[in-house]
Amino acid sequence: MARTRNAQDPACARCGAAETVSKGRENGRQRWRCLACGRSFGQTLGTPLYRLKTDVAEIVRALRVVLHRGGLRAAEEQTGHNYETIAAWLGRVGDHAEAITDLLARDLHLSEVEVDELWSFVGKKGDARRRRGKAILPRPKARVSAGDV
Repeated sequence: MARTRNAQDPACARCGAAETVSKGRENGRQRWRCLACGRSFGQTLGTPLYRLKTDVAEIVRALRVVLHRGGLRAAEEQTGHNYETIAAWLGRVGDHAEAITDLLARDLHLSEVEVDELWSFVGKKGDARRRRGKAILPRPKARVSAGDV
């Protein structure tokens, strides 16, 4: 039995073809299959939320805490998510900065100052993800012993 295309089904996120059909749900999230290229995709493909299991509302809540409280540890305490996870979310958001800026300003009704604060914070933390697994602590100063003087 052939599936019929629903007018609300999105175009293929990979090849752009309009011929897609609903493929069902995976972990509660809608999936589609492209009839042109045969690949399946979810609604979040091409967004910072792609392949994340955490609810969007939780991610937004954690990022808002970072924005207003100014720290990953504060967000960890309030949301219960690990600070490294929150930092990874910030990194993903940073990779999609222009589209996210439009979203924050338009849909979440954040002021230009609030959006700027978020990006300045992301910029400070951006270097941290390149050093995964290493502590980000100040280097200890060399001690001078009495025999060295």
